[in-house]
Amino acid sequence: MLHADQIRAILLLNPMTSHDAIRQQVRTAYAAVANTGSSCCATAPAPGGSCCAPSDQSVGYSADETAAVPEGANLGLGCGNPQAIAALQPGETVLDLGSGAGFDCFLAARAVGSQGRVIGVDMTPDMVSKARANASKGGYANVEFRLGEIEHLPVGDATVDVIISNCVINLSPDKAQVFHDAFRALKPGGRLAISDIVLTAELPSEMLAEVALYTGCVAGAAQIADLVAMLAGAGFSDIRIAPKEASRDYIQHWAPGRGVENYIASANIEAVKPRE
Repeated sequence: MLHADQIRAILLLNPMTSHDAIRQQVRTAYAAVANTGSSCCATAPAPGGSCCAPSDQSVGYSADETAAVPEGANLGLGCGNPQAIAALQPGETVLDLGSGAGFDCFLAARAVGSQGRVIGVDMTPDMVSKARANASKGGYANVEFRLGEIEHLPVGDATVDVIISNCVINLSPDKAQVFHDAFRALKPGGRLAISDIVLTAELPSEMLAEVALYTGCVAGAAQIADLVAMLAGAGFSDIRIAPKEASRDYIQHWAPGRGVENYIASANIEAVKPRE
């Protein structure tokens, strides 16, 4: 596993290589969650805690929602509920970026019904295997999981009605490319409905360089203005980013005593691909 000084050296020497180094660090951390339930937080969480969520693993979800998925699907890796803003309709095709063990995919499957379809994409093989096992266990015939990077989605052009994602895009070293490929995958009139972490104040340099804070959904967060520019540059319209101040109450537990809640917050991120 790479240490912080190694990551810093890679970043200075070769930006392209740095992207791969960051992806591998994230992949390693989340494989550990898939296989052992261990945390990728910056510091040890309370029992049951995880990378990007409080220990109760239910940010923004009702008790009915958390109880409706197969056991083991909810790993508590989110920072909000993209379902709440997605307004999913029966028959739609939904794509989940960074689908983990399948939690949001299974909830989306209920909303789109048997005529709809849900595709989960994750770059961690262990997560894809876990999600597929959960889908089989729950009998989700309209859900599939594909191995791939969210910067280069394994789906065709203009094939998706809605893209959701939960606390994942902040982990990408090339967020602009994520939005460009999301735009490609969406049908005209398709929409983004994302819960993610945004930067509300500049992080201290020591936090930016800390690998554990990157995999813990802190150091990779982007400023709201930068996200708006990336989304617009990809071609999206009707861009709305709404930070949730209340999220700081649970974010403080991701790295206890570090004050990360003073720099980041969870936000709802929405945008639309214009109709041709």
